[in-house]
Amino acid sequence: MSDLPPSKDKFGSRLGFILAAAGSAVGLGNIWRFPYMTAENGGAAFVLLYLGCVLLIGIPVLLAELSIGRASGKNAVGAFEALDPDRSKRWRWVGGLGVLTGMAILSFYSVVAGWTLSYTARALTGTFAHSMTHAESGALFESIIGSPVESVAMAGAFLLLTALVVRGGVSGGIERASKVLMPAFFVVLIVLAARALTLPGAGEGVRFLLEPDFSKLTGTSVMSAMGQALFSLSLGMGGMITYGAYLQKHERLGVAGASVALFDTGVALTAGLMVFPTLFALGVDPGTGGPGVVFVAMPTIFDALPAGQAFGVAFFALLVVAAWTSTIALLEVVVAYLMGERGWTREKAVWGTTAVCFVWAVPSALSQGAVDALGKEALGRDFLDLMSIVFGTVALTLGALLIAVFVGWRWGTRKALEEMNGLPFGAVWALTIRVVCPLATAGVLIYIVVVAATSGALPW
Repeated sequence: MSDLPPSKDKFGSRLGFILAAAGSAVGLGNIWRFPYMTAENGGAAFVLLYLGCVLLIGIPVLLAELSIGRASGKNAVGAFEALDPDRSKRWRWVGGLGVLTGMAILSFYSVVAGWTLSYTARALTGTFAHSMTHAESGALFESIIGSPVESVAMAGAFLLLTALVVRGGVSGGIERASKVLMPAFFVVLIVLAARALTLPGAGEGVRFLLEPDFSKLTGTSVMSAMGQALFSLSLGMGGMITYGAYLQKHERLGVAGASVALFDTGVALTAGLMVFPTLFALGVDPGTGGPGVVFVAMPTIFDALPAGQAFGVAFFALLVVAAWTSTIALLEVVVAYLMGERGWTREKAVWGTTAVCFVWAVPSALSQGAVDALGKEALGRDFLDLMSIVFGTVALTLGALLIAVFVGWRWGTRKALEEMNGLPFGAVWALTIRVVCPLATAGVLIYIVVVAATSGALPW
């Protein structure tokens, strides 16, 4: 079995790692998924729940994954075998679950990412340069996602863009792209959020995001907050294990991991400050937008801005970059596995995985109106939404549970802390990864099973 990654193919600097790992974490999960999940679960109370999940589960599991990756120097599957050779068969499948989850998320994520390409093209051609009502914007969104040719073609185009970066390797492809894309992303996001806060009525949106009403929380809200924290930080699917394997041994994992979590959470909150003030300024109920809330609400304000077309292009380019940095990480998880465990070349692994993910993306692309059998009326939730729930929430929660158990009770927190090169409050982290993370993630999974058993339906 060949080692992966090769020792020479690592991140060249801490900044390169932080930007690449932040790019993996910061994505449409922050700008597309976070606003509509917040809207569906009552606003500020959900935000506090989400932040609690990031602090108590997200960051501890993030550090656990990074320590697994760097200690083993291997992919998401090989890492468990390297760290626990005596029981490798019991733990390899945990990495396998992560690889499968990464592929599944990449398949439906590429469809949403494809929407960003469609919108960027329309922004460039002046579609949003004139006044557009909320109803007109909604009709445009429905026409884009309901077009089978455009949805499938744009998902394929986005997968192609992703493959072109990943085939360049770690330092020459992923790190180089991240050093350009992520700074541009942060600048544009801050500018757009600042403009949204100046809109008439924006204060209501800020209150919706910051003033909690805990009566709106349900058991499903807890499940959703947990899933969002894990999805947003790219946890439970081997992404941070893979990136941790590419990190130099002298780097302090605590600093790197905390930086990634800080960037990711800051972007999610800034995205909320961009989206919700815009919705309330337009008089739109944020709970009615669903997954399309960002694509429907934002285009209606561009004509009111100075250089509105330029802002429109900048916004949708922002979404493209957010999606791109995440799909790069998702693809790299699978590529690393195929190279390390199957002996494939990077070229073969990249194009083979891209082809499979494209085929898997087609049902999600067609479920938005093109094929009724894949839509909400036939399945209860459309195929893309089901993929998001099953793999973007349930599978990630299961993966996080198993990783916490492995580090806390099998490999050992002492070895993990040694790999981190010093971690403030290391005893607190050890207690959290051994007790809090397993109990919390197991509780969410038990809730799903109990509700399904008693009601005959899953809690979504």
